[in-house]
Amino acid sequence: MSNRVELRFSGVGGQGAILAGAILAEAAVYFDGKYALQSPTYTAQVRGGATKVDVIISSDPIIFPQTSEINFYLAFAQRAYDRFYGGNNPGNRFFRDMTEDAIVLVDSDLVTNFNDPPHRVIKLPILQLALKELGRTVFSNVLALGIVTGITKVVSDEAIVNAVKRRAPRGTEEMNLKALNIGFNFAKKYMEQKSIDPVTV
Repeated sequence: MSNRVELRFSGVGGQGAILAGAILAEAAVYFDGKYALQSPTYTAQVRGGATKVDVIISSDPIIFPQTSEINFYLAFAQRAYDRFYGGNNPGNRFFRDMTEDAIVLVDSDLVTNFNDPPHRVIKLPILQLALKELGRTVFSNVLALGIVTGITKVVSDEAIVNAVKRRAPRGTEEMNLKALNIGFNFAKKYMEQKSIDPVTV
């Protein structure tokens, strides 16, 4: 990827999309020595309402603080996908932010209406995978972080591990790191195969 990488995470309030963005930005700044900023957006309905966070990471100072070329988009919910991506709707201002080679990662159980998007889409039942492997869906945002960082390499593995440790509530460090590793493993398979049936992952 280029020197400047732009990412957008979206979901509904309570799914941890905004926290995931904060952890990623902290990994870049505190542990990789890069520049980063995050810009969260909340709708009027905080819990259950669509939310997003834009994260910019660069090895150079960030002069222009707004996203305009999103390289990676993550959606945890249909409502967020429709609002902050729009599938293939040129009238959606957020859709116009996407680069041609952007990657879109969606929770396949929660985002089912795609509107024929032109970007490469990775469909994975993220929440169900977290529930199956970890016993709780609360770790799904960290699992997704493992996928995002494993594919984009926007921060080092060591940096995201340290950032997750730094943010994890006391007593949950082991489970959060397990979630991250599940994401790493999926990303590794994806990069090797370029396509994975989400049902069998």
